[in-house]
Amino acid sequence: MQTKGHEKGKPFRVLIADDHALIREGLKQIISDSGTFAVTGEADNGLKAIQQARTGAFDIVLLDISMPDRNGIDVLKQLKKEIPSLPVLILTMHREDQYAIRALKAGACGYLNKQSAPAELVNALREVAAGRKYITAALAQELANQLGSNDDSGKPPHETLSDREYQTLVMIASGKTVGDIAADLSLSVKTVSMYRSRLLQKMNLRHNAELTHYAMRHRLVPEFPE
Repeated sequence: MQTKGHEKGKPFRVLIADDHALIREGLKQIISDSGTFAVTGEADNGLKAIQQARTGAFDIVLLDISMPDRNGIDVLKQLKKEIPSLPVLILTMHREDQYAIRALKAGACGYLNKQSAPAELVNALREVAAGRKYITAALAQELANQLGSNDDSGKPPHETLSDREYQTLVMIASGKTVGDIAADLSLSVKTVSMYRSRLLQKMNLRHNAELTHYAMRHRLVPEFPE
């Protein structure tokens, strides 16, 4: 099995969506050296990624989560809504225990950390190109843990949040203000404040300090955010 629309004998066409030019250049080199794939499109924000994907000129999308205009999970959901047959592999700096389960539930074909070896990236692309899903050993363990506990009452509070509430949690805990988050996500301050209020209520927290402490205790953000 291979991705829909791919011409047999030709490299798989990859669209890279990442806002860092140096990262894109490095990925292009790794991917082109594989001989099986070719980067035929680049996007430095979520809107451009969606616009390019709509052209139907790609076999796989390599998508980051943290981008300047919209969260990669939102981009993923939009792509799966409009082009459900287009495989999307998430490649991000976020650890598996932060966004991987949410990404897979949203339709991603795989999830990989940017600290992975180049060979692992190529292997992940091959799995996705063959119509399979790619998950690391760490993610497989996380999935097994969730399957072993289907009772929602046993979940930690942050796992009950919506994707946008969870994203707001992580960004606040990383030191961003409501205004910063609104600008980063192209949302109004009122909307972000609403997400903040909801997540504080769901998690039974009172203010940002408690939220940040919770996020660090559960390793949702680095102990010393950059």
